[in-house]
Amino acid sequence: MKYDIITIGSASRDVFLNSPEFKIADHNESSTGQAMWLPLGSKIEVKKIVFATGGSGTNTAVTFARQGLKTACVGIIGHDLNATAILEELAGEGVDTSFFQKHTDDMTAYSVILTMGGLNPAGRPNISGGNVLGERTILSYKGEGQHFEVSQISFDQFETDWLVLGSLGGHYDLFEKAVDWATAHDVKIATNPGMKELALGLEKLKP
Repeated sequence: MKYDIITIGSASRDVFLNSPEFKIADHNESSTGQAMWLPLGSKIEVKKIVFATGGSGTNTAVTFARQGLKTACVGIIGHDLNATAILEELAGEGVDTSFFQKHTDDMTAYSVILTMGGLNPAGRPNISGGNVLGERTILSYKGEGQHFEVSQISFDQFETDWLVLGSLGGHYDLFEKAVDWATAHDVKIATNPGMKELALGLEKLKP
């Protein structure tokens, strides 16, 4: 089957929690200079909760599918309810998930996203002009999302115009194999590397 785009990257189940009781304070030890603080030992009421699929591979795949492009996504999930929810949501968006890897040694990636200010209809925080009231803090469990196995990705079955690489859990072997395959088959490449890919350094990635 010929695709316009195949994406490879993370797939996670996200829950957005929104509360006006999430507070901001300047904090010298914070990497951003500010911190979200919650009173220790307290119970905080959440005003809105939204479940959604997230991840570099799934987010880009849905974006392209909504433009009418024939899209497939390659990701990793576990055998759990969150995996089922991801596959069902992608199917509803018209994304082919037949290339997904399903592992049993860990759980599907999951993120808890604490949001401040308003949420848009999709449950995402409204961020305007860098306004901190629209900021968020993410608690990210990588789970299966970092267990890519290159040997289980069916590059020989790919037929596509574009290959889009997202966060690959730091697997340089997968990054290299994908680029080599795309180059050999005259397939165009776009990439938005994750933190673990960037940590490999420019000299390793440059080739």
